[in-house]
Amino acid sequence: MSVSIWQDRSNRHNLAEQCSDIIVIGGGIAGLSCAYWILQEDSELKVTLIEKGEVGDGATGRNAGFITCGSVEHFNRLVEKHGESEALEIWKFSETNLELLEEHLITGSEKELQFEKKGSFSLASTETEFQELKKSALLMQKLGIEVEVIEKSDIDSRLGARGFIGGIKYLGDASIHPMKLLDKMKEKLLSFKNFKLFENSEVFKINSVSQEKEVLTKGHRFKAPIVVLATNGYSALLHDYFKDKIYPTRGQILATSSVEKFMEGPCYANFVLDYFRQLPSGELVIGGFRQLQKDVEIGYSDETSDVIQNALEQFIQTHLPALSEADITHRWSGIMGFSVDGQPMVGAIPSDQQIYFLGGFTAHGLGLAFHGAKCLADILFDREIPSFISAKRF
Repeated sequence: MSVSIWQDRSNRHNLAEQCSDIIVIGGGIAGLSCAYWILQEDSELKVTLIEKGEVGDGATGRNAGFITCGSVEHFNRLVEKHGESEALEIWKFSETNLELLEEHLITGSEKELQFEKKGSFSLASTETEFQELKKSALLMQKLGIEVEVIEKSDIDSRLGARGFIGGIKYLGDASIHPMKLLDKMKEKLLSFKNFKLFENSEVFKINSVSQEKEVLTKGHRFKAPIVVLATNGYSALLHDYFKDKIYPTRGQILATSSVEKFMEGPCYANFVLDYFRQLPSGELVIGGFRQLQKDVEIGYSDETSDVIQNALEQFIQTHLPALSEADITHRWSGIMGFSVDGQPMVGAIPSDQQIYFLGGFTAHGLGLAFHGAKCLADILFDREIPSFISAKRF
């Protein structure tokens, strides 16, 4: 998000100016969700959404399509960190996220969106991790969360996966085609008469002008009393407040050609660091292995690396024999926003109460952003939100 002095047209008197009530920056699941919930509150508000590329060019259009509950850690670690009560609240928050997505966007369009609600699996390749997963399962069952312990024979027969000794299945999880979900959201937003979308409009500066915020792109000057940053991993490029709170983290993925369906549902492995799923049409999508290049996977560069891509291919050859002859059709990466404490953050910039934000989804954007955006709308309309997601915790 940088613009040279030569590209900066903001001092031109004929620069197009757009006035709104609320400007949302970011055209992924977070930004579209913010605009949606704000307009659900008051359809008369003038809401403008600005995206530096096209809708879905960021992490939302580059993830694996998991809509999973919880956070980046196994549930027992969530309990150790937050206590049972708040850990359950965090889990329930993501369950509500899926319920809201189904109610507002998915129901009636399941086939179109390639939506499947088949649960998800966490698999263990060592006895240590399997014992931790079983510990998580006991805690979850105690708290009323639906989970199933999976033995090695179940993994072989239900997932066609080799080299795992056991695992657990979270029964309420789902998966989707993320770009088709965004298309559905975009269609709904464009039905509001006061909604405007500006794609290919990279924001490079936000100024304060009188009582308003001025948002500058190369081709437009936008004005509104309120700005919402839904920029997740890119947030620190627009405001220093995020430099020690949300870290840009690259995730790499590849996809294979289609084979006959053999997997019951999406899977995580290696303490949730690696993940894979078979699409309804038979292709495999697999990502992860950030741990192999931790220093390289921090930042804004979105190319793929041989080290991680080779590891993904080796994982297929070692653990998924049904795909041993499949071709690699796509390789890509995306920049996620990892929060400093692993939980998303919603709030306003302490030094500028006209700039609101949500982000820090820590690899769970589809599982958290729709409900998180509803919380953003709650703040805008003076309602309380859960303390674990509130940026006031910092």
